[in-house]
Amino acid sequence: MTPQRTSMDSSLKRRGFLGVAGAGATAVLLGTGVTPVAAAPLRIPADPFRLGVASGDPLPDGVVLWTRLAPKPLDYDGGMPAHPVPVQWEVALDERFRRIVRRGTEIARPSEAHTVHADVRGLSPHHEYFYRFRAGRALSPVGRTRTAPAPGTAPAVEFSFASCANWEQGHFTAYRHMAEERPDVVFHLGDYLYEYAAGVNGKVRTHIGDEMNTLDEYRQRHAQYKTDPHLQLLHATAPFVVTWDDHETDNNYADLSPENNDPAQGNDTTARFAARRRAAYQAYWEHMPLRRFRKPVDTALPLYRRLEFGATATFSVLDTRQYRTNQPYGDKWQVSGPEQWDPNATILGDEQHAWLERSLGRSRSRWNVLPQQIYFANWDAVAGKDDGGYNDGWDGYRVSRDRVLGYVEERGIENFVVLTGDVHASWTNDLRRDFERPETRVLGSEFVTTSITSGGDGTDSHDPGQVYWDENPHTKYYANRRGYVSCRVTKEQYTADYRVVDYVTRPGAPVRTDKSFVIEAGRPGVQAR
Repeated sequence: MTPQRTSMDSSLKRRGFLGVAGAGATAVLLGTGVTPVAAAPLRIPADPFRLGVASGDPLPDGVVLWTRLAPKPLDYDGGMPAHPVPVQWEVALDERFRRIVRRGTEIARPSEAHTVHADVRGLSPHHEYFYRFRAGRALSPVGRTRTAPAPGTAPAVEFSFASCANWEQGHFTAYRHMAEERPDVVFHLGDYLYEYAAGVNGKVRTHIGDEMNTLDEYRQRHAQYKTDPHLQLLHATAPFVVTWDDHETDNNYADLSPENNDPAQGNDTTARFAARRRAAYQAYWEHMPLRRFRKPVDTALPLYRRLEFGATATFSVLDTRQYRTNQPYGDKWQVSGPEQWDPNATILGDEQHAWLERSLGRSRSRWNVLPQQIYFANWDAVAGKDDGGYNDGWDGYRVSRDRVLGYVEERGIENFVVLTGDVHASWTNDLRRDFERPETRVLGSEFVTTSITSGGDGTDSHDPGQVYWDENPHTKYYANRRGYVSCRVTKEQYTADYRVVDYVTRPGAPVRTDKSFVIEAGRPGVQAR
């Protein structure tokens, strides 16, 4: 599906990027003296690249390239024949592919929804590249990607992070604004899509089908989201690093415990929910730019991982959903007590906890950043001595949070920053080991992005209520519009700009910076800029 031409598309083209061009435009480029990739002996009846292209998980020498063959993207089989298809890929230094540096072939299999996950290596660090695919005589749009900086180097790194894009509640305009900024990398922190049945969440746009349960249904929903031109543009502009939250599978699930026991949703037995989770994880891997070795086995998909951007930043990407124990107090809001301090409760699982400590302990980067899903700081909305708490967040797993912050404090991990999504509003928090004692040392900071669309247009409010300000002195900022966060990180400072749009229920909203914060290296705590 070729994105509609807008003034922003023209702006990108003026700067030399043709990644928003459709297959027809790419064919014209291939006629300008470039030797095309050899065509496979295959006839595909229509454009198979209607879901666009993507890249992800950049390394200093490589990146993953993704596409899916789907001439009829909303059909369960994508409109593809039930046999493997060879897909060629090329990587070049220029968008006209006059300087091709890598090429290869992957097999798109029907058992994997005819998706491609090409793990390209042998590239140069911190470098811009362009890529494309061919299946038969069909050519994909052109994508732009960028590798990570080399070890020991410390260039500025510019990235954005986002969360919570509900198709039914608005237009993905914020994704287009992110693409215009041309970040080095985009972190998507979960709720990339929503599992609910058509019409449950709104009327701006409508989901196809019932609540997702089977592999076909998860594949169809992923395909529907990827038909969005703004999301396609962003994927074609920058590499993604993805992690999930709950709605990619089932709202507020915990490991193999579903939100509820509704048999209509496949949640009435552990075995049935395991089958649902297996389908969700398979479809997620298929539709994300993840390496082949991360393909799920049964109900497990190893998603936590470490990405080094030279000496500037190390990103330890977490999975707070797959390994957690069940939420305390039935996942009730602002209900607190000893269950929140259960030493046997965990949000990461022992193996991921140990991995995180190794990742932080071995880091030689200036900034230690945790892209993850759910509210990390204390969230107390109850007046007085009651601790309150968001039990689906880290408040419900206080021993796990104390273990992370304890390691940061005891090992002297400097410049510790947590990135968060999930809660459909913007927040900024300083992090202390004891949130009830504001005089204690600040160990790091948390930047919480609002949603792309979830919650609708929002309001101009910057006030979560006096009780919240009284009970949470570590909070420095709140806003209730939709958008994302853009960051620039150097060895000297970390800058975060809260970028917002004032409406999503109709298209075309402009973007503005609502607030900016800076952290000086070696000086924990955020400062307004």
